[in-house]
Amino acid sequence: MKISYNWLKEYIDLKGLSANEVGEILTEIGLECEAVTPLGGGPEIDERVVVGFVVSAQKHPNADKLTLCQVDTGDGQLLQIVCGAPNVAAGQKVPVALHGATLRPYGGEVIKIKKGKIRGEVSEGMICAEDELGISADHSGIMVLDNAFELGASLASYIQSDADYILEIGLTPNRADAMSHYGVARDLYAALAHRKKKVELSLPSVSGFKVSNTQLTIDIEIADRKACKRYAGVSIMGVKVGPSPEWLQKRLTSIGLNPINNVVDVTNFVLHECGHPLHAFDADRIAGRKIVVRKAEEGEKFVTLDGVERTLSAEDLMICDAEKPLVLAGIYGGLYSGVNDQTTNVFLESAVFDTVHIRRSARRHGLQTDASYRYERGVDPEMTIYALKRAANLIREVAGGEISMNIHDEYPSPIAPHMVDANLQRIRKFIGKKDISNGDIKSILASLEIKILAEIEDTLRLEVPAYRVDVQREADVVEEILRIYGLDAVEPPRKIKFAWHQPGHDHIKVSKKADISKLLVARGYNETMNNSLTSAESYNEENKTQLVELINPLSNELAVLRGTMLYGLLENIRFNIYRQVPNLRLFEFGKTYKRLNGHYAEEEFLALVLTGSYWTDTWLEAEKNSTFYHLLNDVEAILQHFKLYNVNKSYSQSNKGEGITIQHDGEHLLTLLSISGLILKKFDIGQPVYYAEINWNALLRAAGQVKTTFTPLPKFPEVVRDLALVIDRTTTYQALEQAVLKLNIKELRNITLFDVYEGKNLPEGKKSYAMRFTLRHEEKTLHDQEIDQIMQRILTSLQTECEAMLR
Repeated sequence: MKISYNWLKEYIDLKGLSANEVGEILTEIGLECEAVTPLGGGPEIDERVVVGFVVSAQKHPNADKLTLCQVDTGDGQLLQIVCGAPNVAAGQKVPVALHGATLRPYGGEVIKIKKGKIRGEVSEGMICAEDELGISADHSGIMVLDNAFELGASLASYIQSDADYILEIGLTPNRADAMSHYGVARDLYAALAHRKKKVELSLPSVSGFKVSNTQLTIDIEIADRKACKRYAGVSIMGVKVGPSPEWLQKRLTSIGLNPINNVVDVTNFVLHECGHPLHAFDADRIAGRKIVVRKAEEGEKFVTLDGVERTLSAEDLMICDAEKPLVLAGIYGGLYSGVNDQTTNVFLESAVFDTVHIRRSARRHGLQTDASYRYERGVDPEMTIYALKRAANLIREVAGGEISMNIHDEYPSPIAPHMVDANLQRIRKFIGKKDISNGDIKSILASLEIKILAEIEDTLRLEVPAYRVDVQREADVVEEILRIYGLDAVEPPRKIKFAWHQPGHDHIKVSKKADISKLLVARGYNETMNNSLTSAESYNEENKTQLVELINPLSNELAVLRGTMLYGLLENIRFNIYRQVPNLRLFEFGKTYKRLNGHYAEEEFLALVLTGSYWTDTWLEAEKNSTFYHLLNDVEAILQHFKLYNVNKSYSQSNKGEGITIQHDGEHLLTLLSISGLILKKFDIGQPVYYAEINWNALLRAAGQVKTTFTPLPKFPEVVRDLALVIDRTTTYQALEQAVLKLNIKELRNITLFDVYEGKNLPEGKKSYAMRFTLRHEEKTLHDQEIDQIMQRILTSLQTECEAMLR
């Protein structure tokens, strides 16, 4: 944000403070000044460089090339100054830098003037040359001034009457109150008042506002009182639209704005003066002499000032007349309702709109203006009428005309100041300075226009002005006091106490994450990190009831906390597919959030997605697409890393897709899904996607229950037997596996599925599974008879439980 130093001085007395010094103070109190840039008119000259008169000039007793001067600076006392310039002489008027002045030489480093001794003689200032003042590179001698210069006057008032400096302030979004020259002046006032400087803060008077007649009265109706908190207007008849006067144009160009015409320039001037947006209408184009603030019709067309026809949403707030929309409220004017060279009658708007409505509309239409930028962050409702009167007075001054209606102010539900309780002892504790007095705290609050309504047992009941939207709680009050009191004024403690955190469960979680990340990267995955704020549009109506919604979202796309990791990863896939990268393996650690039975649930997950080719064409092998079982293999690698071998798998189906869930000792660990076509179509993804969502905390709990035991190397051989089974097509491998495991055969070491067949030579509705069983006894070699008995038990169980038949 650009602030003009000269413009700033209209609201606060900055005598004795250069633009650079103002920038330093602003940075100290939290309005970071990133640069101070000269803007025409000459160099920056300190106010403590004044016009002096050389009463006498004598040779220095201890130096041939120095002169001892007695100089009158208009305060009734003579200063002794040692000067080395060859042209200094009695009777001259010269620039004198007094003790404490800061000089910025032409092409040199900054000089701070101090009293001192030069070759044994006291020197109480400095008589300056042009280069020492930054005026030019001339160092041939001191600068001799015209006799018309007033004795004791600041040289800056003569040399740089047109000079200005632009302060570039890196304003944080929460400081909506400082988005104007007066807003910055308010903060400066608090800082200077705390430094015991006598300064005054004031806005220009609007007492000259006078209604001449009521011939152009415009009626106002607020149809949507949630989106429009306040709307006021006034009309002016007989204006003459044309170029703005030089002073007004200079003010606007100094901060980078282009002058348009005198009426529009006034609205921009007032916006940057007091921070309140205004809009000027051609009053003759307001049909029915009525303003209606309402929502747009869905699909309604509207041409904005830039000539673009925009399709409106039912959520867009519009300023309309009796027939048509005129302005996209708080954002952008219409092409046909604004002030132009033929305008003679003007209607001025001053309003307060809901921040969320303006933000959403601005994002929806890809617009950001000076007005929307402020409305999105919050404007001062108490500035509404002042800004209107100020603009009306200025328009009469620069464009003529008469105020032709009483101010119509629709304010159905006045916005009350915010109340905060702040305890004096806690304030001292949080600041870290026990000796800050109650008087200092109260004076800082007063300088910030925060009223103390009551004080009960060291607790202050505070009324925070409506324009301070960032001060909502005690901690915010502490921050306000601290930034004005000064961070540098708080001494760091001699001893710092801290608690030693012994590595525990959190450390294990971090360590395990690093291990699994390495494992997945080794298997070809890339890690991604998505925003936990997302849009509600991806969720179906059933799941929307569980979403955690933000009270004041930045946009519709960031309105809720994610209830699943899936949609962020699908957006990653879509983003890459659009850029010809269809083969993806991604993983993400993150949290999901849900509202269940009035309570909020927060869980941590590891999510994986697999899509595209699992490997591409090589000389050895042809391209192979990723499948559900590739992802299952990767998930099993994670389970094996945690030594979780005995897990239960079951079929799963949801609106996201179908697949399996895996449990351990009755606790849900993870879900693997083949994502449904409906969801993929919503994300414009035309290839299969496989997804795994692992409950990270449940996985760590299960891993923590695993006991590591020593098993000696087997002394006896393993035996492998295969069974080819014909089963119903709906029977799962999980069912077959469970039918065998429930027998608790101690010799059974492993079961694998090595072939699946559906087709010819099988009855309708049937399929064939080929299963391999590995057997071994710990204490002896198994004989054929024992092996046959075990295999018969297995086959009988499969026949009984799953209606399986030998093929």
